[in-house]
Amino acid sequence: MKEVRCERCDNIIGMGCACPPDDSVPKAHPEKRCVQQEWRRFPNNAILIKQNGKAHVPGACDHMTEDEVRPPKLGWILDPSPGDWVRISESSPATATEGNAQLRATSRCMTCMGTLGG
Repeated sequence: MKEVRCERCDNIIGMGCACPPDDSVPKAHPEKRCVQQEWRRFPNNAILIKQNGKAHVPGACDHMTEDEVRPPKLGWILDPSPGDWVRISESSPATATEGNAQLRATSRCMTCMGTLGG
């Protein structure tokens, strides 16, 4: 069976994705907030960008590891300006400055948003 990832939270549907099918706000994942791994190469304010346009923050979600952060699948911004994370949207994409610098984030990981408070 092929794993299908949710476009909103990037978790595998049926294995971690708790997003409702009706596009309403996803359920919180309080149990995941405690599961934070230690990141060594990326500061905790970096913005990681996947090929699907989803932005993540190191250690803010448990479905991405530091070992996965390599070009060409990912790009990143090591020192984003204040407010860059909250501005990420279709109309205000964040463009990677390192790794795969062609990637642009147009949405934010829902788990990261929950962990970071928005």
